[in-house]
Amino acid sequence: MSTPDPLYRNPLFRAAILLGPLYWLSLCLYAPPVVQWDKPLLHPVWFVQLVLIYPVLEEIVFRGLLQELVRVYVSRAVFGPLSMANLLTSLLFAAAHLINNPAPAALLVFFPSLVFGYFRDRTGALTASVFLHCFYNAGFAWLFMVPA
Repeated sequence: MSTPDPLYRNPLFRAAILLGPLYWLSLCLYAPPVVQWDKPLLHPVWFVQLVLIYPVLEEIVFRGLLQELVRVYVSRAVFGPLSMANLLTSLLFAAAHLINNPAPAALLVFFPSLVFGYFRDRTGALTASVFLHCFYNAGFAWLFMVPA
């Protein structure tokens, strides 16, 4: 029995990692970055919450629970590389971000959410989606967010 290749060898996972910086760059067209290189050191609790705690909890709730529930109880339909469960979960994920964010910013999380959900569907685990979510949040927080 062979063991599956580690994620870092998966070309789609590598592409998803590269999507993070491309996404941040595209956001620079929407809003200018608020770069402060020592932001994580000056505000460590804030940074850890945004980069580790929130992404892990969100992945457990949205990809681990909701996406799985939708897949099992609502629809197993697949549209190309995206499952109906991923699409519906990503819509809910973006809607949940409307609570603390302006509508354009909240709706933009729909696209990274599709990436997280894709890897949840493909691997059956949360490892890739948690890693990518933490990575995407790290760049976003570092470049665009101002600590409260």
